[in-house]
Amino acid sequence: MRNKFPTKPVFIIDDEEQFLYSISLSLRANGISNVITCMTGMKAKEYISTMAFSVIVLDVNLPDIHGPQLLDEIMELCPETPVVMVTAVDKAEIAVDCIKKGAMDYLVKPFDNDKMLAVLRNAISNRELHGENEALKGYLLGNELKRPDAFKKIVTKDNRMRSLFLYAEAISSTPFPVLITGETGVGKELFAQAIHDLSGRKGPFVPVNVGGIDENAFSDTLFGHVKGAFTGADSPRPGLIERAAGGTLFLDEIGEIRKESQIKLLRVLQNRDYLPLGSDVAKLADIRLIVATNKSVDQLKTSSEFRSDLFHRLRTHHIALPPLRERMGDIELLVEHFLDEASKILSKKKMLIPSEVLYLFRNYSFPGNVRELRAIIFDVVSMQETGQFSVQLIKERFGIGDDTLVHLESISESSSKKLHFGSHLPTIQEAVHALINEALNRSNGNQNAAAKLLGISPQALSRRLKYQSKKKSIE
Repeated sequence: MRNKFPTKPVFIIDDEEQFLYSISLSLRANGISNVITCMTGMKAKEYISTMAFSVIVLDVNLPDIHGPQLLDEIMELCPETPVVMVTAVDKAEIAVDCIKKGAMDYLVKPFDNDKMLAVLRNAISNRELHGENEALKGYLLGNELKRPDAFKKIVTKDNRMRSLFLYAEAISSTPFPVLITGETGVGKELFAQAIHDLSGRKGPFVPVNVGGIDENAFSDTLFGHVKGAFTGADSPRPGLIERAAGGTLFLDEIGEIRKESQIKLLRVLQNRDYLPLGSDVAKLADIRLIVATNKSVDQLKTSSEFRSDLFHRLRTHHIALPPLRERMGDIELLVEHFLDEASKILSKKKMLIPSEVLYLFRNYSFPGNVRELRAIIFDVVSMQETGQFSVQLIKERFGIGDDTLVHLESISESSSKKLHFGSHLPTIQEAVHALINEALNRSNGNQNAAAKLLGISPQALSRRLKYQSKKKSIE
């Protein structure tokens, strides 16, 4: 069963049966499928007292209650709900009075279909953004996940990650796009899957990598084609939007799609419909869109290759996932998790991890992030026959010699000596030495993280460490 849009229904109150039929048909044809109609003010009051709506379309002239009078009651019962007044009489004073009472807009029959759709879509967006703000307010004030099971595949104890869990839970039920940024291997697809699981959408989660594909492949992949659309199209093929109907479409590497494809994706977001290749009949895009990129928000925003209007639509919600080097406190948890996983998949007894291996992991920058750590563990477990994880294999993989490991350990041990200003004032050289050691201590020996704390580049820190090591050996 497909999800209805919007989440809360559009409520149309009018005493003309033909008008109700016509407007309902038009809305449903344009993707607004959650519609309730009513012909009297008294019946409308029953609905309004028991249900929440995205927008209310209210006729000025009802048989039993004057429209502006009912508007007063709506403003008292649900002031957050936008109301659009309609009438067959174009009287400026009535319109002004209704706007003063709190109506969002005013339409005179017969009105243009496109104008009506634009007004209602704007009203729906305002209503759902209000609901989003309420949800985010709860996220900012609360600290408890309602559905922690949705994040069970993401192994962490990091406070920053927990904040992202809370944010993801708060935005999960909104229909707006989500932009997930982060380096390769940080788990963007896992986060997208979690948001889908929390959303309550009945349709499937459909992931696809769209990086670098040309315009025709992009269109055929997302929109599908009809029979005879091009040479070789012997039968119709549904696109991924149709396959994801009622669910979530996840587009990875969104920062790499070409400008022609960006225009087509923008149409889907604006009109909630699309055209299969070879067809001139639009289909409803009943999807929640989540996109991901390894580019930063600033890179996307300032890129001449990425449309700014598409960027702003995709960035309604934004989740920036930290790289593994910024959550090194998760290393042991992740290692244990991947060891369990590897032992089950490879049918091997779970290995013991020497402390030297954990030390090496904490001092490695992991450019491939969590995905790289998992690959390393699976690789070593598949090669090992003994019950202990090989230190030597890790050192070879990281290009670390025994002398380098001894040097790093000596730096770590000496970092416990804090800098104090007593009767002896330290020299600049002594102060720099102590500051570097303190940064290494606070970052568990991770040189990239220590460099960030010190406000210098990793290369500059590496030169300093080599200088310290050389000076110590001379002494």
